[in-house]
Amino acid sequence: MPRHEWGPLAGRFAAPRPQRRLLALDGGGIRGIITLEILTELESRLAARSADPAAFRLCDFFDYVAGTSTGAIIAAGIARGLTCREMLDIYLKQGDQIFDKAFILNRVRNFYKAEPVAEILKQRLDAGSTLEPAHLKNLLLVITQNITTDSPWPISSNPMAKYNDLDRPDCNLKMPLWQIVRASTAAPVYFPPEVIQWDARDPEKAFVFVDGGMTPYNNPAFVLYRMATSPEYRLGWETGEDKLLVVSVGTGAAPSGGPGANDAHRNLFSNIAAIPGGLMYAMLNDQDINCRTVGRCTYGAPIDREVGDMIPRDTSGALVPLSQNLGRAFLYARYNAELSKEGLAAMGLRDIRPKDVQQLDSVEHVDKLSLIGKAVAKNVSLDHLGGFV
Repeated sequence: MPRHEWGPLAGRFAAPRPQRRLLALDGGGIRGIITLEILTELESRLAARSADPAAFRLCDFFDYVAGTSTGAIIAAGIARGLTCREMLDIYLKQGDQIFDKAFILNRVRNFYKAEPVAEILKQRLDAGSTLEPAHLKNLLLVITQNITTDSPWPISSNPMAKYNDLDRPDCNLKMPLWQIVRASTAAPVYFPPEVIQWDARDPEKAFVFVDGGMTPYNNPAFVLYRMATSPEYRLGWETGEDKLLVVSVGTGAAPSGGPGANDAHRNLFSNIAAIPGGLMYAMLNDQDINCRTVGRCTYGAPIDREVGDMIPRDTSGALVPLSQNLGRAFLYARYNAELSKEGLAAMGLRDIRPKDVQQLDSVEHVDKLSLIGKAVAKNVSLDHLGGFV
C-alpha cells in the first residue's frame, strides 16, 4: 500500500473542510517586488482581522500556494512561514546578488551565475528543508520545465499525490526545497539550468530543469485549481463559490508592440526575438481568462475590449452581489500591473519609463518597482474575498 503522511499538517488537511483558499503567484524575475508589495498589503489587512496580528502569516490563511519562477521563491517563503515584509526586504536588499553577473566566458550560455541564487535560497528556505509536510506550513506547488522529458513539471507537496508516495525511491517529497525552487527560476539565457538527481540509485532519473515560465503556467492559477480539485491528484477539494477561493497575483505585464501593416517585414530578426515574450504574455492571459470563465471574478483589470473584466453584472451594469451564488467553481481575484506607458500613467506613475521596469533583471530600478507594487496594492480589498474572510 502507498505510504502517505500529513505529519504536523494532519489537523488541517487530513479531513475535509467547508472552505479552501488558494494563492497563485506569477513569474517575472526582480519584478517579484510588485507581487510582494501587493501581498504585504493583503497580509496586513488579513492580520488586522486575526486573533493575533503580530503572529499572523499568509500561510495561516491560504491552504495551497503555487508559484512559477520568482513566484516560486515567494510561494516557498510563504509555505515556510516567512512574512511578506521579510521576503520583500530580501528582494530590495539582495536583488543585485541574485542577478550577479556571470563570468564573461560563460555569457555565451547565460547572463548570471547560479551560485548566488542557490545560496540565498539555502539561507532563507533552510538548506535541509524538503517538500515533506513536516517542513512546510501549508501545501506548496512549484512550476518548472523538465527539458530532459520536454514537459512541464508542476511539483506539489501534496502527500496524497501519486509520485509523493514515501516508499518510492523517486518520491518528490524527498527533494530539497531550495533546489526545486532554483529549478523553477532557471530562466534560459539569464541562468544556467538546474540538474536534479531524482533517484540516487538510478542515473536515468537525473533531469535537467529550466524556468517554469517556459511552460504554459507562468501564471499558475488555473493549474493550481485543477491540482486542488481533480480526483487524479487525490486531494479532491470541493468546488463552489462558497467553498473555494483563488487569489492570483502578477508581476506586471505589457503587450509588446510590433510593426504596422506597411512595414510588416521590417527587422525580421527583432520580430523573431519578440516571439517568446509574446507567447508568454498570451499564455498568462489565457490562464487568467480560464479562471474568470470557470470561476467567478470579483476583481481584475479588463482582459481586452471585447470581454472586459468578466466580473458578473446585471442588465443595468451593476455588480451582482456575492450573496447571490451564480454556481461558478470558485471565487477569483486577480491583482496585476500593466507596465505600458498608458498603464503606468493610469496609476499616477507617468515619470516611470516602461523599459526601466519591464525587464526581468531591472535591479537598478527596484525603487520604481516598489512604487508600482504599492500603487496596485491600493486596490486590495477583503471584500474581493467574499465569505472567505
